[in-house]
Amino acid sequence: MAAVKQLHLLRHAKSSWDEPGLSDHERPLAARGRKACKKLAKHLRRDGIRPELVLCSSSRRTRETLELIRPALEDAAIEIEDGLYAAGSDRLLGRLRALPETAGAVLLIGHNPGLQDLALALAPGATRLEEGFPTGALASFALDDTWARLGEVRAELVAYVVPRELP
Repeated sequence: MAAVKQLHLLRHAKSSWDEPGLSDHERPLAARGRKACKKLAKHLRRDGIRPELVLCSSSRRTRETLELIRPALEDAAIEIEDGLYAAGSDRLLGRLRALPETAGAVLLIGHNPGLQDLALALAPGATRLEEGFPTGALASFALDDTWARLGEVRAELVAYVVPRELP
């Protein structure tokens, strides 16, 4: 049997709409989003969430989210990927299934609706996930199987937090 895998899905923090001429890909974080990232970084440290690999969408708001939580990520390898921008759950699942089996803990920073749809597919019936996946939400899963079989076997939702609930 494979070792337990950890998957953390993080929706980017709150973005700004202050510059209407910017493309969606280039929208930065809002002040509220930057504040939320500080709470998330403290949460990651406090709860011992230590991904070995971070997969991050190439959008500005996801990259800014990553930079603000980066001090809590220690020496995680980081990959910024265009294919994760606005990706649907199928594309996200395909990317995760392609992970090497040596990857034990992965953090994926992306967008809705893809992240929420993926989270619901991994843990069907998780009421909190059905209620929404707001900006800055972090869902953590344990998978007692291989990355290649992610989505074929149920993953256990072990934690779900949103910044407004964090101290």
